[in-house]
Amino acid sequence: MAATGEETVRASHILIKHEGSRRKASWKDPEGRVISATTRADAAARLGELRAQILAGRGSFADLAAQHSDCSSARRGGDLGTFGRRQMQKPFEDATYALKVGEISDIIDTESGVHIILRTA
Repeated sequence: MAATGEETVRASHILIKHEGSRRKASWKDPEGRVISATTRADAAARLGELRAQILAGRGSFADLAAQHSDCSSARRGGDLGTFGRRQMQKPFEDATYALKVGEISDIIDTESGVHIILRTA
């Protein structure tokens, strides 16, 4: 929970893990075989394609998150719920707070992998 009076945000994301991710397994790849063979550049390229599809109206953020995200939030369309400062990895937090509601980030790198973030509140 965020401290009383502290600004909170709500966001959804799509995470693509790669060989440099701190945890090389996901609901889609429990053994981590695909993740371990994915370079950061390949992960970012896949994520860039998904972002382009969303921006062009060829897919919804939630549907593409459900299909492609390596995070367990995929089952909720990428929804991470509400969070405050110091609850997410710093690059993720900074990117989310910098977005306006409804905006989608560029590709963000964290220890978990590469993300695109949709700020929803």
